[in-house]
Amino acid sequence: MHLQFFVRSPNHQTLTLTLEATQSLTLHHLKSSLLPEPQLLSSFYFTLNGKPLSDSTLLPNSQLTPLSTLFLVPRLSGGGGDGGATGAESRDCYLKMYAVKKPDKVDPNEQRLGKWLNCALSNEPLREPCVIDKLGNIFNKEALVQALLGKKLPKEFRHVKGLKDMVNIKLSVIPGKESDAADGATFQCPITGLEFNGKYKFFALKNCGHVVSAKALKEVKSSACLVCHKEFVESDKMVINGNEEEVAVLREMMEEEKAKTVKEKKKRGIDVLDGEKGCGKLEGNGKLENEKALSNGGVKKFRAADLAPANATKEVYASIFTSSNKSNFKETFTCRSLPLGRN
Repeated sequence: MHLQFFVRSPNHQTLTLTLEATQSLTLHHLKSSLLPEPQLLSSFYFTLNGKPLSDSTLLPNSQLTPLSTLFLVPRLSGGGGDGGATGAESRDCYLKMYAVKKPDKVDPNEQRLGKWLNCALSNEPLREPCVIDKLGNIFNKEALVQALLGKKLPKEFRHVKGLKDMVNIKLSVIPGKESDAADGATFQCPITGLEFNGKYKFFALKNCGHVVSAKALKEVKSSACLVCHKEFVESDKMVINGNEEEVAVLREMMEEEKAKTVKEKKKRGIDVLDGEKGCGKLEGNGKLENEKALSNGGVKKFRAADLAPANATKEVYASIFTSSNKSNFKETFTCRSLPLGRN
């Protein structure tokens, strides 16, 4: 059985491609046969119905049915400084431009894909290793770490102070897919196979980092990760790219955790003061005697006897921390030969 496809070249010529039904061919192979010079391969790409296709796309597939027409399109790149594109712009850049200038022409599907396929900070396609913050935003870890080191985090991500505010996640790659945002979703749920494209709710498990769909967690009732079988609790589930209500819940949890940490730090500080901190002793007003002396301009020298327990002899207690009493001992040229307790 033979399958026919049509290829429209940049010079508007239409070529007919005939394949055996059992033959396996990718668009990269097809492009190589049409462009014999290897340096030209990266300068062209195929589209179908206006949608770019990855070079790894197989022929035939569910999208490319017999008698479909493929367009071989050159990549356009500006030199910079002339008002043209530099090739570095992402899909999200154009979405933001349209959202300001032509909000009525913004495609909701494009906005959704941009949020789920790109890093929330750099807007580059998601590439492992990836992390999420405590509000469920997803990032390329390298981009987030570089922004932290350079102190260039935007205001909306200032709650990320360091690695402790990131959760390392493990995304499941769709077999045969490359990390190319223009070619649709790259990741999927490892249990149900649902694509990571914003149409379905996904959770990241903080205890192990695996990302699974809400459908998988709902259908398979388990207190262990469905991928690695590590136990988790309900608070370990973090929704990714949640709606306003879900983000508000995550924000509240983040603030509670922050307040709890501050409270514990303060409590630890009070515990230290309730004991005997440094070389001073607490008075009734909570200040140290040494601090009081220093505040009055004096310098109080540390004496172990000042900290002696109530029922202890001060001299005996002080001898634990100091050498034996030498006040009645007169040093001579033979003193170095005395027992250790006397010198």
